Amino acid sequence: MFGWQEGNAAIKFSCRMRTEFGKGDSGEMKLLVFGTGEYYQRFKKWLVKEDIVALLDNSPAKQNTVIDGHEVLSPKDGIEREYDAVIVMSFYIKAMRKQLIELGVSSESIYHFYDLRKLIDLKRNKQKVQFYGNIALLSTDLALGGTAIALFQMAKVLKQIGYPIVFASMMDGPLKEWLEECGIPVIIDPNLQLATMREIEWLSDFRLIICNAVNYYLFLSERDLGIPMVWWLHDSSFFYDGVDKEILQKISTENLTVLAVGPIPEKSIHLIVPKLPVGQLLYGVEDIVGREGSSQRTHAERRNTQGKICFVTIGHIEERKGQDILLQAVSLLKKEERQKAVFYLVGQDTSLLAGQVKEKAVCMPEIVITGPVGREKVAEILDCADVMVCPSREDPMPTVAAEAMMYSVPCILSNAAGTAAYITEGENGFVFPNGDVWELVKKLRWCIENRSRLAQMGGEARRVYEENFSMDVFEANVRQVVERVL
Repeated sequence: MFGWQEGNAAIKFSCRMRTEFGKGDSGEMKLLVFGTGEYYQRFKKWLVKEDIVALLDNSPAKQNTVIDGHEVLSPKDGIEREYDAVIVMSFYIKAMRKQLIELGVSSESIYHFYDLRKLIDLKRNKQKVQFYGNIALLSTDLALGGTAIALFQMAKVLKQIGYPIVFASMMDGPLKEWLEECGIPVIIDPNLQLATMREIEWLSDFRLIICNAVNYYLFLSERDLGIPMVWWLHDSSFFYDGVDKEILQKISTENLTVLAVGPIPEKSIHLIVPKLPVGQLLYGVEDIVGREGSSQRTHAERRNTQGKICFVTIGHIEERKGQDILLQAVSLLKKEERQKAVFYLVGQDTSLLAGQVKEKAVCMPEIVITGPVGREKVAEILDCADVMVCPSREDPMPTVAAEAMMYSVPCILSNAAGTAAYITEGENGFVFPNGDVWELVKKLRWCIENRSRLAQMGGEARRVYEENFSMDVFEANVRQVVERVL
């Protein structure tokens, strides 16, 4: 199955020996797959089931279980098996590679899911394209995350302007229903995960291709330079840890327009390609409240929380999003302050950090962990919130902050969140230094003690939304980009 062109000599020798003894191409590599979460689900299709020795996971809840017919082991137990390579199915490549090396795994035997193209004969493993229509915008997925929804909003703008568009994705998801409701054709093409543009034949006749996120760097490495490309970056430096920097640095800038959602994604790619020209394009958030609705809402009219001030944090519970920082800050509030507040943690709660957060929250009745919820529930939560808290260690431009401001909800943001650049301290929100728990405590305390002033601050936050993240502003910016490119 695998066409190994690089790697350690021992692995090559091992491959040759198996072939010589008649095992042939099928099953010639023994693989450990580290990570059983989202990125395992995305990329498992490229692996032959018989080649997988075991799955590895750091979560005790998953260890000694079976997933997809494979035994799930701890990394320590897994590397005791006979294997040729370990494939890391996570963006936490630095930490997981370090963990493996400390356990005695050779660094040359560790691969990231970004490296799968080096290991796979794409012609022999080409995935079936699921046609639902036609497209010109390329997304990493059709999940209801900020990056995919931002591209969805762009698709709606382009359709409204009058451009014939198609929306393609590396994988299926619930966003497909939104696209179909808007009459936007959809293509699901798993080959976009590993193929270059030249290898995706159905793209050859488009006048313009727009792709979003760093995941498309390999796709852009070999392309038809006659077709204009827009590469819309949403990623912080964390997402570049597994990228092949040599490939990224060699991407041709001819007929390529690179745009970033604020300064953080721009700085991230400039760490690798310092001279790459990068413009700015913020996303747009659809106004489902309206100026009249937002001005009429008062904090007293929001959800009945027994008179308590309602703080909300939305996002996957993971180290990057910093919910543990918030939890620590809440624990440092005085008892009487905590009794006046409720803190909702909304989002995926199956990570290792989520387990730790849940364990600590058992003794903190003011913490409410909801798990993942649908978009309607998110809207309901925002409609009832007093303050949005984004304690992220790294967050380019969190859409939940723009959505909160659309609802006239002021935000407390870490300065590692891109939205912090639009906050005037104490006027339309608050900013605290990344990871500084005591500064976060001060912001939470001020809000608890000055709840009556939050409505006015929320009105100013609404102004930030209207001037920077509204669909009218987004449409004008998209028009300008597309007209210039074409």
